[in-house]
Amino acid sequence: MSTRADCVVIGAGVIGLACARALARAGREVLILEAAETFGTGISSRSSEVIHAGLYYPAGSLRARLCRPGREALYAWCAERHVPHRRVGKLVVATSAAQLPVLDNIARQARANGVTGVRRLDAAEAHSLEPALRCVGALLSPDTGIVDSHALMLSLLADAEAAGATLATHAPVESIECRADGHVLGVGGAEPMHLRASVVINAAGLGAVPLARQMGGFPADLVPTARYARGNYFALQGRSPFTHLIYPVPESAGLGVHLTLDLGGQARFGPDVEWVDEPGYQVDPARAEAFYPAVRRYWPGLPDGALVPAYAGIRPKIHGPDEPAADFMLLGPADHGVPGLVQLFGIESPGLTSCLALADAVRDALG
Repeated sequence: MSTRADCVVIGAGVIGLACARALARAGREVLILEAAETFGTGISSRSSEVIHAGLYYPAGSLRARLCRPGREALYAWCAERHVPHRRVGKLVVATSAAQLPVLDNIARQARANGVTGVRRLDAAEAHSLEPALRCVGALLSPDTGIVDSHALMLSLLADAEAAGATLATHAPVESIECRADGHVLGVGGAEPMHLRASVVINAAGLGAVPLARQMGGFPADLVPTARYARGNYFALQGRSPFTHLIYPVPESAGLGVHLTLDLGGQARFGPDVEWVDEPGYQVDPARAEAFYPAVRRYWPGLPDGALVPAYAGIRPKIHGPDEPAADFMLLGPADHGVPGLVQLFGIESPGLTSCLALADAVRDALG
């Protein structure tokens, strides 16, 4: 079977749905192809659900440039569409005097990124906000928040469909041939077909790099190497004594084992960083042993046996464990010379926060 489409978005995670919405509202006829049985079953359903303020990212990077406007657009969207969310605030904490200069560096980086409201706290001020917390100093980020990611994706899909977009599930894209007169997609599933599309957005998350690697007519040297970093999360049994998110100062492998909250007040800790060859989501209960000393640096009152496995997520890294963190890669026709094609690689944190701003950038990249 062969058919035609104007615009195909590959992947129905939060990024794919946001892109589909932006393109449909711009007048494109949009078809979303999702390999799984429903939307948002991959990266988007296995995150901390944090709305980031934009403290850490290098100034001028795509992550920095998209996070702040994306954050404000997301808060406005959630308020307008009644998506459950809360601006809870975050404390970045130093647990030793040697870490205090790191707080100053983060504050400078936040200012360079245009983030306002970040405030340095001494130990007493931090303790007054969170009596269970132990630290020697902290940064308060009042604009950090949490969101119900499933409700967010449902609202994006509803808006995309209201603008004429269509979601097709059980529709894995198995091949793409890039052509000047339209891209030809081989779509598997129960009813395989060849689909010719004028525009293709590769928002396949963990599958984005593998898909790009086998695209005919796309420059192979522009496709990065896919790396997979699994983050394991453990939930706290019992009620959390904290009302803010708590992040230790960043470590070399990531942001450290931090405390986040869901909208019901349940606390969870993570992620750790586990580099793996293939995606997998089983949480090894034994990994909790490394969580206890990490958490007790800032919460010495964590009871023994209080952590239980929650879930694991996979970040679609495009850098290795000993390499500097990579920026988002958004490659449009101006970057690679292939008309009507946008490739999205390495869209990890703050992808959820940036989804609306990133979708506008994709739309603009297509001209």
